[in-house]
Amino acid sequence: MSNLRQYFDDYGQSPWVDNIRRDWLDDGTLARLVESGVRGVTSNPAIFAKSFATSSAYDAAVREVGSSDPEVVFESLAVRDVRDACDVLLSVFVSSRDNGRYRDGFVSLEVSPRLAHETQATIDAAVRLFGEVDRENVMIKIPATRAGLAAIRTVIGLGINVNVTLIFSLDRYREVLEAWTSGLEDARDAGRSLSNIGSVASFFVSRVDTAFDQLLDAQSPLRGRVALAQVAAAYEIYLEWVSSPRVRELVAGGAQVQRPLWASTSVKNPAYDELLYVDSLVAPETVNTMPDATLEAASDHGQPATSLITDDHSRRSLAALLEEIPSNVTLREVTQKLEDDGVAAFATAYDELLATVAAKLNSPTH
Repeated sequence: MSNLRQYFDDYGQSPWVDNIRRDWLDDGTLARLVESGVRGVTSNPAIFAKSFATSSAYDAAVREVGSSDPEVVFESLAVRDVRDACDVLLSVFVSSRDNGRYRDGFVSLEVSPRLAHETQATIDAAVRLFGEVDRENVMIKIPATRAGLAAIRTVIGLGINVNVTLIFSLDRYREVLEAWTSGLEDARDAGRSLSNIGSVASFFVSRVDTAFDQLLDAQSPLRGRVALAQVAAAYEIYLEWVSSPRVRELVAGGAQVQRPLWASTSVKNPAYDELLYVDSLVAPETVNTMPDATLEAASDHGQPATSLITDDHSRRSLAALLEEIPSNVTLREVTQKLEDDGVAAFATAYDELLATVAAKLNSPTH
């Protein structure tokens, strides 16, 4: 899996793995992935739901928590997993330090998706989870809903690392950048150190093409290209934002930049190349978090030199494709529906997860 290293060493992009499992922590799989070049870990309710449902590694642990509440049990076990994963990634975290700032080695834990539209409850959950994991390299995932934006600013202002998730539109991405910047300014004004406040903005990719391909003519040259064009435009926004006087002042004061993270980068259409959303989207100061199969493919035969967004001309030409979307297809409406559906899907996965935990609690084998 040594090919993973070229993404970071040669192009400045950090490969993260979009999965966490108790058996990976117990049998050394995660440690081996880190040795191969993985530089971070993300998780979400759907990932935990699959892990709990398909692995026996949690069977005994659910009773050890000492609670009959499935949500309490899940959160306790998730905190344990993330804490242990943070320890595995600690060497990456420490070695990634540059001028006092940490760029990698983070592990993400999401607040309950039931709170996606509740600002204060999200803030309270983020503070609690950050304290319970009790590791410098944990990131708390908060969805980029309208309520989430206010929570993101507050939580960053409190000095907590944040992974902003479920970003589907360019307008929302701009709002996320504003929330991050304002949060850092709040932290600075409160006398907090900025150098240890890490953040990424998770821009979802493949689901955009899945939605648009259903709306475009079968012969449209935009099929399989709208998501790439959105990422190119998002990266343009990022480059412009981090060069602004506000951000330059924060960076001069020790702040880390909020790196764009490409999420949902496994292809959903089998007709597309399996690394369409990996090799095409390599760029400095970005992260790509990949599920197992995509990560393995990138490790085996990735071609980061084929990126479409590193070169200024190529990136801007790609972003310009958004102007060619037919007038009967509204980008804003599609991406808002994707956000709504994403929040709902995570909430459903969370409910299924709690049902699995409840079943384990009630199993006569325990």
